[in-house]
Amino acid sequence: MYENLLNKIKERKAVVGVIGLGYVGLPYSVAIAQAGFRVIGIDVNRERVEKINAGISITEDVSSEELREVIGKNFVATTDYSSIKDIDVINICVPTPFTRTKDPDISYIKNSMLSLIPYLKKGTLIILRSTTYPGTTREVLKPMVEEKGFIAGEDVFLAFSPERINPGDKKYGIKNTPIVVGGLTKKCTELAKEFLQSYISHVFPVSSPEVAELTKLLENIFRSVNIALVNELAMLCERMGNIDIWEVISAASTKPFGFMPFYPGPGIGGHCILVDPYYLSWKAREYDFHSDFIEFAAKVNENMPYFVVNKMYHIINRYGKSISDSKVLFLGVAFKGDISDTRNSPAIKVMEIIEGSVKKMDYHDPHVPQVKINGKLYNSIDLTPEIVSSYDMVVITTPHKSVDYEMVKKYSRIIFDTRNIIKERGIKNLYVLGFNRKN
Repeated sequence: MYENLLNKIKERKAVVGVIGLGYVGLPYSVAIAQAGFRVIGIDVNRERVEKINAGISITEDVSSEELREVIGKNFVATTDYSSIKDIDVINICVPTPFTRTKDPDISYIKNSMLSLIPYLKKGTLIILRSTTYPGTTREVLKPMVEEKGFIAGEDVFLAFSPERINPGDKKYGIKNTPIVVGGLTKKCTELAKEFLQSYISHVFPVSSPEVAELTKLLENIFRSVNIALVNELAMLCERMGNIDIWEVISAASTKPFGFMPFYPGPGIGGHCILVDPYYLSWKAREYDFHSDFIEFAAKVNENMPYFVVNKMYHIINRYGKSISDSKVLFLGVAFKGDISDTRNSPAIKVMEIIEGSVKKMDYHDPHVPQVKINGKLYNSIDLTPEIVSSYDMVVITTPHKSVDYEMVKKYSRIIFDTRNIIKERGIKNLYVLGFNRKN
């Protein structure tokens, strides 16, 4: 079975399944189809499946034009898990959020496995792509496969290879971003590597799924910890006064070794950086180990929206107004610039905190036409000089290149820039996160 599947992969005759057609699954499906494989995408969201089959992309990382080149040819989307019986290589690309108590929620992985197991055949490779805690492949997937009567590593091959999609990145995409993979056995790793390198430039094999699982967590916790560091320094600079954290970071960046710049902001968003520290800390407790350093960094980052709101109160008070009598306009609600993804967006968190306290609140985001704030639907408004000047405060929460910040600077009554978009520091009505002007 190993040799048969290996040859199928090498000859591009293997049928590939992708479970979950969201921000990760759809780009991977298109890339695999472009490499010459027949791809069957499975998603429980019928509306999403219908859009994809109609050639309408649901993410900026795949254009509708790219999708239409493969959809209906060697790529089809479906809600029917019985398609698994025709599939040789299964990629699981489902969400892995956390619960309200910050425990891992791998229910999407378990439900996907429960749905595919009845149709699973011998000689199939399953690659878990969803970010998760070390041990998931061995402790969750392996027993489910063996309950079906298969021998994991002989009848069905299991591996973990974490996705490395950076939404909106025009330089590093799926094909030129190196990927890590670890299989349950040597055969599992070899099969997974052979498949992945058919559409990815460099595949780095590791000794086990656990190594690959922890690799993904390390990558994102590294960012979480360093962002927390500069966020804490930004708050210190605010307290000290007349020290600009953005200037400090720029100066430190002149060192050609031993320093990598990270930047403060209103919080962290997206799926991975916010979630991953809690996946690891939860798993660590199983070994009587408390990852205090990692958890503290996560807490610092999660506190930033509250810090931003508190500064908004102070700024508006300087002008003899209360926040309850103020109209506030937020610029940007996506979790990062130039994309439409709002998952765990710090901008939305800020809006949720302050919504009941302001006289009026609106937002502008060219990529996000609608958002829900505390259950209430908000629509993105136009950005004109008349509109900008009608608000007491404009808060830059997410930077988008298409926004006319020169116009915003010219017509705003008060600007609170949490992203250092406006570089000048001599503007009287400009306030910047990480810089408390004392004179």
